[in-house]
Amino acid sequence: MTLTSAETTEAALLELRGARLIESATSDRELAAAQALVDEETILSRHSVYGALGLQDLPSEATVSWEGLMGRVYTLGLDHEERVFLGLTLSMVGIGNTPLSAVSDLGERRLAVILRAIARLAGNEPLAVGRRI
Repeated sequence: MTLTSAETTEAALLELRGARLIESATSDRELAAAQALVDEETILSRHSVYGALGLQDLPSEATVSWEGLMGRVYTLGLDHEERVFLGLTLSMVGIGNTPLSAVSDLGERRLAVILRAIARLAGNEPLAVGRRI
């Protein structure tokens, strides 16, 4: 499969937004949540999501608005599974109230991402490469 120039550009922008999100983390919780969103990929690639996080214009140094994202969860155009994943991710940051039992609504791929993020929070898996808090 050959990628078009637009797909290549979108992939590069997603990678850059992911890097900015990870760099903006100011705590282990934020870093685990950021890495989960980067690993999941599809949610962070949505204009509504990266816009709500403050990553639209790709500032050289991002100040991420996790609270702003939480306030827009139901207006982001996400399906149920994506909202559950995002809710669990925001709960890692300490925002929102998504019970851990919600993992039963996740597919295998997103469940694996959340489990890795929980392991990071517990200190049992390395954080993002080259990043220490």
